[in-house]
Amino acid sequence: MLAPGVEPAVLPREFHATLPGYRPTPLTPLPGVAAGLGVAQVWVKDESERLGLPAFKVLGASWAVNRALSARAGHPGPARSLDELRRRTAGTATTLVTATDGNHGRALARMARLLGVRARVHLPGGLDPAVADAVAGEGGEVVPTDLVYDDVVRHAAESVRGDDVLVQDTSWPGYEDVPGWVVDGYGTLFAEVDEHLGAAPDLVVVPTGVGSLLQAALQHHRSRPPAVLAVEPVGADCVGRSLAAGRPVTVDTSAPTIMAGLNCGTVSATAWPVVAQRLDAAVAVTDDQARAAMSELRAAGVPLGPCGAAALAGLRVLAADPRATVRPGAAAVVVLVGTDGPPAGPG
Repeated sequence: MLAPGVEPAVLPREFHATLPGYRPTPLTPLPGVAAGLGVAQVWVKDESERLGLPAFKVLGASWAVNRALSARAGHPGPARSLDELRRRTAGTATTLVTATDGNHGRALARMARLLGVRARVHLPGGLDPAVADAVAGEGGEVVPTDLVYDDVVRHAAESVRGDDVLVQDTSWPGYEDVPGWVVDGYGTLFAEVDEHLGAAPDLVVVPTGVGSLLQAALQHHRSRPPAVLAVEPVGADCVGRSLAAGRPVTVDTSAPTIMAGLNCGTVSATAWPVVAQRLDAAVAVTDDQARAAMSELRAAGVPLGPCGAAALAGLRVLAADPRATVRPGAAAVVVLVGTDGPPAGPG
C-alpha cells in the first residue's frame, strides 16, 4: 500500500501511449543481411517516424519533461497522460532549454508546443541549416553558436534563469536526474522490441553519442542480458576510447561527420558506470561505411539516416574483425537500433 501523498508508479510507455500518434515503430527483418553474416535473424528497429518526428529522441525528451515539470509543479509523481501534464503546467511561464545537434532539440520544442510553454534550443556550429529550421518549425527559439557539442551543452546550462527548465540528455556531476529520466523514456523502444520478438535478442547494436540510448539498452536487458555493441563515428569514439583507457576520455569532435547526431566527445557521467561495467564491445565506423549501410537499408525499404544506418555499418565492422570478442553464432537473433530517418536534424 502506498504512503499518503505518494502516487502509483507511472511507466514511460503508459505516458507515451497518450501522445498524439503513438504506435510501436516497425521491427523489420533483414533476411539478406542475416544470410550474409551467417546468423539466424537480423531485425532493424525503424525509428525514422516516431510520434510524428524523425527519431527516437522524443521518447526520452517527453518523459523527462513530464518528470521535470511535474516535480516543479509540486506533484510527487509523473503525469499519467499528456492531458494531465497540460493541466499541471497550465498558466506557467516555463521555458524548456537544451543543447542539441538535431532531434533532441526538435523533440523538446514539440513537447513545449503540445504543452503551451516555450522552448529555447542551443545549436553547435557546422550543422545543416535544416536542423535550425526543424526546431523553429516546432515553435522553438533557436540559439546558434559556433561551438562544438560539448561546449554548447555548457553554454545552454549556463544560460538558465528564472522560469527556465534545463532538459539535457547528457549528464555531469550535479546534473543527473533529468538525463536519467531521458534514459528511462528510451526504455519504451526496447519494451516494444521484446513484445514483438517474444524474447530478448542475442545481440543489440546501438548507435552511440553521449551514451544515453546505450545506457537504456543495458538497463533494460539487465535481467536477460544480450550482448550489446556500441557504434560510434571515427573521430567521435568517446565510448570506445574510454573503455580502452578504463576511464572517461574526451575526444576532439571538431571534424565534421555525416553522423552529426553521434558527433559527441564525452560520455554522459550517468551512462559511464553502466557502460564501463556491462558493455560488451564498441566499434567505430567511417562516413563511407555509414553511407553504404544507408543505401543498403533503403534498398530493403528502411529509410534510415546516417546515424540510424550506423548500426548496420557497425555490425559489418564487427563481423569483419577477426579479433572481435563478440561473435554472434548461427542461431543468433540480432537487433539493430535504427535511431533516425534522413536529416532534417540528424541526431
